Amino acid sequence: MSLKSLQLSLENLRPWLTVLAVFWLLASLGLGWLVNSLLIIFGLLFLTPVVAFLGFRWWLQRNLVNDQCPVCNYEFTGLNNTQLQCPNCGEQLSVKQGHFQRFTPEGTIDIKAIEIPAKSLEEQK
Repeated sequence: MSLKSLQLSLENLRPWLTVLAVFWLLASLGLGWLVNSLLIIFGLLFLTPVVAFLGFRWWLQRNLVNDQCPVCNYEFTGLNNTQLQCPNCGEQLSVKQGHFQRFTPEGTIDIKAIEIPAKSLEEQK
């Protein structure tokens, strides 16, 4: 190992050795509570984003619905218990119990039209 590579490796370790020396000095002076509080703060700073990310993924798995539009059968994704619009046909939809349903305001009667060929009407006479 050459002298230059040893100097480069020591230069990379210098900040870590300084931090370790400061913590050791504070702990030896009876300021262990300060060291412990700093470690707790740093631990929370690193742990909080991980817990938040895992919690968000869990929430998405429970509330993300992938279904087909009941009007045009276009498959897309929405959040449970929300209202949205189909990106394909523009129909207003509501998401309930993991499925898309046509949104109908209170008092609206939803009917299905049945097409009857004209020939069948003439044959009945």
